[in-house]
Amino acid sequence: MRVERTGPASFLAQFESDDELLEEHRVNLSAGALLLPTTEGAAVDAKLAVTLRGPNGGEAQLAATVVAAFPVGLALAVDADADKVLAQLQSSPETAEPEQRQNAWDRVRGLSQMEKILQAVKADRTERALLLQDNDPRVLLSVLRNPRLTVEEVARLAKSPFLNFQIADVILKTAQWMSSLDVRLGLVHNPRTPQAFALKILPTLPEADVKAIARAGTSMALKQAALRRLQSR
Repeated sequence: MRVERTGPASFLAQFESDDELLEEHRVNLSAGALLLPTTEGAAVDAKLAVTLRGPNGGEAQLAATVVAAFPVGLALAVDADADKVLAQLQSSPETAEPEQRQNAWDRVRGLSQMEKILQAVKADRTERALLLQDNDPRVLLSVLRNPRLTVEEVARLAKSPFLNFQIADVILKTAQWMSSLDVRLGLVHNPRTPQAFALKILPTLPEADVKAIARAGTSMALKQAALRRLQSR
């Protein structure tokens, strides 16, 4: 299982094989538990949002409580139907997503902007995919407060044409998100990212990406900074 912290109180856990998924279901999930192999710390009794992803791409969202912290990971108590979770994780987005997306679209389409802002904090993955396309920065900022938000979704938002200073600032100040190269590249290549932010990100990028920015950066100042960095190596 590959585990990634996606927010202050959220994790993404990817099962790499059906055998691994079935074993976790047999040993832990069927008993209302989950062993999350991670070196990230969390206090006992802390509430977490855990996204489980099956080997075929199916996902399940779980609310979990930390019951113990071990050197090998976190022991969690989860309140979920284990068999339903297993079925979700064994499915694939191609078979499950169209109906879910249509239902989510119907729900989101009927919301006012204020309702979207309130819903974004607790939206599921399908609803978030629609809300991330909203042109209201207030909605996008609210999505960033969703504890189940994944790094992949933040990377998508980093590329958004509706990015503004406040959104970029929140992303830049969240270490878990900025540890992702995709997020940093999304910001640095987005012309709506404030120049000062892009210049701050530049030194953290691999040489190949710095070369690309030197050729086609979003501003002359960014291209010149990339050139100077290359010349100093």
